[in-house]
Amino acid sequence: MKPVDDATVERHRTKMANRKAVQDAEVAEKTLEKGLLMVHTGPGKGKSTAAFGLALRMLGNHRRVGIVQFIKGAWSTGEQPAFAAFGDRVVWHTMGEGFTWETQDLKRDIAAAERAWDKVRELMADDSIGLLVLDELNIALRYEYLDLEKVVAELTARRHDLHVVVTGRNAKPLLMEAADLVTEMTLVKHHFKAGVKAQAGIEF
Repeated sequence: MKPVDDATVERHRTKMANRKAVQDAEVAEKTLEKGLLMVHTGPGKGKSTAAFGLALRMLGNHRRVGIVQFIKGAWSTGEQPAFAAFGDRVVWHTMGEGFTWETQDLKRDIAAAERAWDKVRELMADDSIGLLVLDELNIALRYEYLDLEKVVAELTARRHDLHVVVTGRNAKPLLMEAADLVTEMTLVKHHFKAGVKAQAGIEF
């Protein structure tokens, strides 16, 4: 690295001081505290992974976490035994029976989604839970296993301090409109296209 002269150092210090003043003023304006409805969607990898990262962050802040998986169920994933180490601080329910092309049974898929949503209602009423992860709920809504308007209404009416994160591709516009935060994972490159199979610790 080339040497940095004193004038450059001073310009940088002044620039960063100005930037800090702007950032501090912007942060000071934000005074509202509330439970957030967050949506992770898009064709890229990492939607559930990011949600589980939020779960770890919530646990690190001494709040309990609830996880309901809507579609997944056929595979054993690495997250479940990892979160089991937290004991009753994590409430985990895998309610799906696998992807739709595996079950090939519409009535069964609808029934599984309805059971999962009943569990969501139960966990939303538990005021010890700070974050609720609704993994692949977007898929259940996409295939109309659940009533979209009813789901959005119940999520919107949840208690004021409960954070909820919904994952899955093809999030419905009504859900995204109701959400406080929507993140779209963009697919740029995926190893699956190069013939690499799903691997433990990466995909599950």
